Amino acid sequence: MTSIAMPGFGVHGPADTSAAAGAAVPAGVRVRWHMGFEARVLLLLTAVLLTWGLAVLYSASAIVAMQEGRSGSYYALRQAQGALVGIVVFAISAKIDADRWQKWAWPVMALSLVTMCLVILPWTASLAPRVNGSRRFLIGSSMQPSELAKLAVVVWTAMMVVRKGDTLRRLTKGLGPFLVVIGLLDLFAILEPDLSTAMMYTLVMGIVLFAGGVRIGHFVALGILSVPLLWHEMQRLTYVFNRLLVFYTDTGGLEKIGYQLKQSLIAVGSGGLLGVGFGEGRQQLGYLPLPFNDFIAGNIGEEWGFVGITAVTLAFALWGWLGFRIARQARTPFLQLTAVGLTFTVVITAFLHIGVAIGLLPTTGLTLPFISYGRSNLLLSLLMTGMLVNIGSTREQVADPSRAHAA
Repeated sequence: MTSIAMPGFGVHGPADTSAAAGAAVPAGVRVRWHMGFEARVLLLLTAVLLTWGLAVLYSASAIVAMQEGRSGSYYALRQAQGALVGIVVFAISAKIDADRWQKWAWPVMALSLVTMCLVILPWTASLAPRVNGSRRFLIGSSMQPSELAKLAVVVWTAMMVVRKGDTLRRLTKGLGPFLVVIGLLDLFAILEPDLSTAMMYTLVMGIVLFAGGVRIGHFVALGILSVPLLWHEMQRLTYVFNRLLVFYTDTGGLEKIGYQLKQSLIAVGSGGLLGVGFGEGRQQLGYLPLPFNDFIAGNIGEEWGFVGITAVTLAFALWGWLGFRIARQARTPFLQLTAVGLTFTVVITAFLHIGVAIGLLPTTGLTLPFISYGRSNLLLSLLMTGMLVNIGSTREQVADPSRAHAA
């Protein structure tokens, strides 16, 4: 196979000291995974974020749930149920050899394309009802195909980069398939409408391609060509265009569009250095819409203050550092690229969410991984973490007397 030139990463990770994935294991021997240092710290950090996130979610959602006639712990309990399922998903993905995802890349991508298409079809409205003006869920609110598609973009792009090798540096034969397949996902996301997720797909694809050695000139040319299309879509999707106007100007008459951002800034500002205290925030009384979802970082800023926001930012920075360390030491080029994509997906989503909450970026619909309410995103985040833990582990063959006796 042609070597993959990845900036900042070795062409090949350290050799796995065990048998190759899928190789037959001799009788009397069993295989176990030994987590490396980075994988262990990543696991601990994720557990801290998940546990603390449930407490933050309860504080941000209790009053909203009671206003809706539900128990104050309604959203927190639903998130906890998702976390329990997610922990099982994490454990399974941490044990499955991550190289298998190279074979599963096309099926995962095909499933993502089919389910995202079902979301937007007119005759599937009963399966995909509108929520806050968009159709993003299937079967009520139990499945969000756009979340699965994030994983599909990572593993499919990594698989294709490895398969194409040096052909990747040619514009038509190299980048053509990526533009067609990921472009189709982008189109489905835009039609939901969800421009933020469409841009995330493209950004993740670009990062994996860049790590795989694609020519920078191709990125520049495609970026210039995509500007008119992006501008047209922003004008067509009025809410996106208005959000940009509110963010960059003080345009009158659009106060309702910028209301969330304004209230989030009030929340963060009122938190000061140390915050007003856990459960003492006022924005969840009804002033800040979706305080437990798209703007949960605003709640963190109010109740935990500048220290809380900084701690969360540093936690995800550490998460990213660990993920990229795992990528650098990965066993194969495919796993290197996959680890880069998984790490970037989680970390950039977190930073964009925090950036919106503190007014550095225009309003988007991106959640804070492990913390915001949303079981589809929580399952995906824990699945990605499990894959990273597996990539950061080594296979060991150890003696198993019970198997030897049976043989």
